[in-house]
Amino acid sequence: MREEYTGKILAGYQRAEVGQVLIDQKPVQTNGFCPVQLIYQHPELAVNPRWKMEKTLRECWDPDEEVLRCFGIEKDWLKRWPRELSGGELQRFCIVRLLSPKTKFLICDEITTMLDVISQAQIWNRLLMLSEERSYGMVIVTHNMELAKRVCTRIIDLREINRR
Repeated sequence: MREEYTGKILAGYQRAEVGQVLIDQKPVQTNGFCPVQLIYQHPELAVNPRWKMEKTLRECWDPDEEVLRCFGIEKDWLKRWPRELSGGELQRFCIVRLLSPKTKFLICDEITTMLDVISQAQIWNRLLMLSEERSYGMVIVTHNMELAKRVCTRIIDLREINRR
């Protein structure tokens, strides 16, 4: 089973072939706002190219200026189209739009792979602080074991599981 497929199951985008995903002993919500949010590696595939960034950002919730500032989102970027932003700028929007107070879990699938190391560190530090402040969990999907060691409290190495 691929990580992408697993992430989609956990976030309620695809149904599991066997078993089920529960939150608080209830199935993951598939209509309305889902408390499990999936952040993809490629932000350009996660936004509507016909929407300006303000509409994309506010699709899930209305983040305050402090959250925007913490993730380095400039006010003038809100009036831009997705194609007018770099991949790193676009990824910041994709992350922030899923940080609703209703979110209980984030599935982060290689979310900073395409960013420079300074931007990676800034984003991960802020995500870790927010997860502690808001008490949401994160599942990190990464091939970078050094990143996993820095941001995870528990690591499951699928290479070890698949050898069995």
